[in-house]
Amino acid sequence: SDCEGYYVPVDFARVIVDDEAPGGCLGSSVRLLAETRRLAEALGLPEDTDPHSAEVFEAADAEEPAAEGWRRHGVESYVCLQLLRAAKVSVATGAAIAFV
Repeated sequence: SDCEGYYVPVDFARVIVDDEAPGGCLGSSVRLLAETRRLAEALGLPEDTDPHSAEVFEAADAEEPAAEGWRRHGVESYVCLQLLRAAKVSVATGAAIAFV
């Protein structure tokens, strides 16, 4: 599971799984960025959408999903935006992303 572990700004294809390593998993934030960009595009979600905006929170909290567009998948869009932001910062600064 990638709910624990790290993403580092190095481009490699497969997640490294090692139960003896801290977190147990090591993924590429370069690949995470590419994957979340593809997901955002599939959702019709503009990358520059603020994940903390009222618009995103309303979509994520809606009892009935919107008829179309990214708002139909509010929770998924929120998570996608958070991962996009983290991956962009990781790649730009050389910092790791920690899931703990």
